[in-house]
Amino acid sequence: MSAAPTRPTVTEREARQVAEAAREQDWRKPSFAKELFLGRFRLDLIHPHPLPADDDVQRGEEFLAKLRDFCETKIDSARIERDAQIPDEVIDGLKELGALGMKIDTKYGGLGLTQVYYNKALALAGSACPAVGVLLSAHQSIGVPQPLKLFGTQEQKERFLPRCARTDISAFLLTEPDVGSDPARLATTAVPDGDDYVLDGVKLWTTNGVVADLLVVMARVPKSEDHKGGITAFVVETNSPGITVENRNAFMGLRGIENGVTRFHQVRVPAANRIGPEGAGLKIALTTLNTGRLSLPASCVGAGKWCLKIAREWTAAREQWGKPIAEHEAVGGKISFIAATTFALEAVTDLASQMADEDRNDIRIEGALAKLYASEMAWQMADELVQIRGGRGFETAESLRARGERGVPAEQVLRDLRINRIFEGSTEIMHLLIAREAVDAHLSVAGDLIDPDKTLQDKAKAGANAGVFYAKWLPKLVAGPGQLPSSYGEFKHGIDLSPHLRFVERHARKLARSTFYAMSRWQGRMETKQGFLGRVVDIGAELFAMSAACVRAELLRRRGENGREAYQLADAFCRQARIRVDELFGRLWTNTDDLDRQVVKGVLAGRYEWLEHGVIDPSSEGPWIADATPGPSQKENVHRPVR
Repeated sequence: MSAAPTRPTVTEREARQVAEAAREQDWRKPSFAKELFLGRFRLDLIHPHPLPADDDVQRGEEFLAKLRDFCETKIDSARIERDAQIPDEVIDGLKELGALGMKIDTKYGGLGLTQVYYNKALALAGSACPAVGVLLSAHQSIGVPQPLKLFGTQEQKERFLPRCARTDISAFLLTEPDVGSDPARLATTAVPDGDDYVLDGVKLWTTNGVVADLLVVMARVPKSEDHKGGITAFVVETNSPGITVENRNAFMGLRGIENGVTRFHQVRVPAANRIGPEGAGLKIALTTLNTGRLSLPASCVGAGKWCLKIAREWTAAREQWGKPIAEHEAVGGKISFIAATTFALEAVTDLASQMADEDRNDIRIEGALAKLYASEMAWQMADELVQIRGGRGFETAESLRARGERGVPAEQVLRDLRINRIFEGSTEIMHLLIAREAVDAHLSVAGDLIDPDKTLQDKAKAGANAGVFYAKWLPKLVAGPGQLPSSYGEFKHGIDLSPHLRFVERHARKLARSTFYAMSRWQGRMETKQGFLGRVVDIGAELFAMSAACVRAELLRRRGENGREAYQLADAFCRQARIRVDELFGRLWTNTDDLDRQVVKGVLAGRYEWLEHGVIDPSSEGPWIADATPGPSQKENVHRPVR
């Protein structure tokens, strides 16, 4: 029988070991971004820009046309925002359209769209209503279809994928009230009992969980003589006895999403529903997110396009001091930033998506960079749009309509986009995740040198290996094609983008040198230098975006699709990005990180508590983290399947 779950007590080192064991260890395919962090600008891996097959394009465009018509005629975004719920008839319509099965193979009843067209569909649906985009994304990007596609048995695919393609909504359950980005402390258990596992625990922020029919649940299997144990993934029927959706959560944005708290009490799950072997759950989750994260930048691209449209129309209509406000430099600079950044985000998303479709490259870093960069830049674009709109940007669309003006939901988009910097890996976690992958080559050859648990013999061997690696690698960081004026000349057509690619090549080498110096300086303490690592990753993100923007501009030029304008946007973006890169490099070594740590210690010790005097805290009483003690639910089940 099942035992009561207990919260695992783990040290920081143990938590890191769990995360390290879950990450994909090998690099069997080339990676443009990995090479970039090593100081090698492998333009050949992304140029010429990869393209989808003609039949994929035709199938994708046909579906986009149907989806556009549905979004324009059936989705009332204002109603969803007002009622904080997607109407059942909209969800039913999406099912009939096949939108639940965009990424599912046609042999299981899905549409079989490529990652490129799946993302275009999410951008389109998300622009009509961000909550609808999240519903579709959470179901397919991280819900049941994706992990089954990658790790499911044939029997599991035949049982569940046809349901997911047309009728059943799915959700992904990993987070718990006291467990976010530290899965080593996962408390939900799955105790073997005959041919079943018995689940007990509480999951938080279960997007789609309120309406879901199927769940992917991560739970800890106790280790025993007959069971390897560890964090394990299961497909769970939401109508199983013992499952209670205890609360439908409400947020500052995305008011239509069906996100809840789900409790499991003595829930029996057949062993046949286990995805992969015991202990593989976290690896399954992380691998699923490698491409699943690309849905988020897709929604950011859609938001950027909308921000540009509103900025263009509004600043041409609004006059101040005798001319349209777009012609005032203070406003024009914001419009240029929105236009150039939208172009770059689409370039990054399409490139990473096409690379995922081709499966020739390892895109774990590219996907993570796309998520990180898009979430940060889309938020800035929406913030600039609110500023451009002035008081109207702060006013709700409903209020604008009520007094006779166009109902532009700028403040809503700002609220809706804010979560992107948090979920599917917060910006801070993404910095650490990407940084770990970026220094993987160094740790592979020299990691034992800074590992306190290694013997002197291990350290000596690592030192010899490191000497061989760095003797070959370091000299290549001194000079490269970025110093030759003729390099990348194929990117010069009226507007010259070749200087930007030379900038990328030079600064990739500079970034690699900086990383090597930091590892030499801090060694084992490198993992604590999160400020430094974050800036390293941000530099890599900017260089990746610059590369993608230039490659996309050249693709559009060769295809005769607004080539000159694309070159102009790529040029503007790269010039803006270069300023940010130079600033980030300066902040690698000139910053307040050490002082900040001292201030933090003072804050936690209460030395600055006097600074908090003079205000009233309107927060309600209660614990910082809700009680998640296992047991039967004491609340009403608010699960609401849409049938």
